[in-house]
Amino acid sequence: MASRRFLQSIRESRTRGDALLAMPFALIVVVTVVDIFAPPDVHLGPFLVAAPAVAASFTGPRMTALVGAVAVLAQALVAVERTSLNDLNHTYQIIALVLISVLVTFFARLRVRNEQAVAQLRSVAEAAQRVVLRPLPGRSGPLRIASVYLAAEAEAQIGGDLYAAARTAEGTRLIIGDVRGKGLAAIGEAASVLGAFHALSRQRWRLPELVAHLETSIAPDPDDTARDGEDGEGGPDLTESFVTAAVLDIPDDAAEIRLVSCGHPPPLLLRAGEVIPLGVRVPAPPLGLARLVVTEHTAETFRFEAGDTLLLYTDGVIESRDRSGHFYPLRERAASRCGAGPDALLESLCADLLRHAGGHLGDDAALVAIERLPAPG
Repeated sequence: MASRRFLQSIRESRTRGDALLAMPFALIVVVTVVDIFAPPDVHLGPFLVAAPAVAASFTGPRMTALVGAVAVLAQALVAVERTSLNDLNHTYQIIALVLISVLVTFFARLRVRNEQAVAQLRSVAEAAQRVVLRPLPGRSGPLRIASVYLAAEAEAQIGGDLYAAARTAEGTRLIIGDVRGKGLAAIGEAASVLGAFHALSRQRWRLPELVAHLETSIAPDPDDTARDGEDGEGGPDLTESFVTAAVLDIPDDAAEIRLVSCGHPPPLLLRAGEVIPLGVRVPAPPLGLARLVVTEHTAETFRFEAGDTLLLYTDGVIESRDRSGHFYPLRERAASRCGAGPDALLESLCADLLRHAGGHLGDDAALVAIERLPAPG
């Protein structure tokens, strides 16, 4: 199925390219015919420069040069039909057309090289993100899980949204988070958080202890901070890097969720057509900022029964705006989709989110849906 869609997309792109390529040649034919039969004091030859200029906007340098050559031949044909090639007016038009064709061919080459460089950067960025952000398992004990990552279309920039799941002796442990900033620095920070999460999950720490160790693992080295303050002006920025995160334990044998929220948007619990935000009473500061305040991480417990679905998300979802500047109403949209499985829920929400944002997100967005299945009879 995937290969069929890929081949179909190639055929569609070729069809669109052929249709666009017909435009400059059609322009040459129309201008040439009209110019030949126009009155003696009417000269349409200068309009031929539009043909290579249009071609340079969407095709490569070779095809642009070909369109320019055809336009020059068409201008020569007009000269022969109307006067002669030695006519001064047509001679200057031909010379100008040759120069402009050479110039736009050069610009077409620059455009293609720039597009290739951007495509390579995107490929490297996507490969790095796939290495860091491993796909979540479809099943984990009594849970069915789906996840999706929507990258903002901003050249080759990648964000630091993250999620992960790990099996423990009691059940499933999950994290979703958002690193401040974009690019490789954000991806590096996300990799540090995910690496620490997987390593600490194997050591059977209780949830508050795990979050405290996560905080320690991503906190900057005091020696490095002091060194940066000596080298720079005005001292270090202690809030330069931080991660909002929600860390959860979902036991296999208890219908509950244990949650520690570190400055992250509250998860949504979908139950019988109702959407319940799981706001904690004692939120912790984002990871990386706890050193600035006295912090005690506390896990709060919520009911999570068979048939319930838990929706985790990053702020790229709820901060997405439409053309009127309104934020995406995730809670209302999720309420209309209660009862769908995790995969169908995320597929529907992602399509709706992209429609709301006009097809282009301002920030990366991640969503994770977890459904607790009924106990086997």
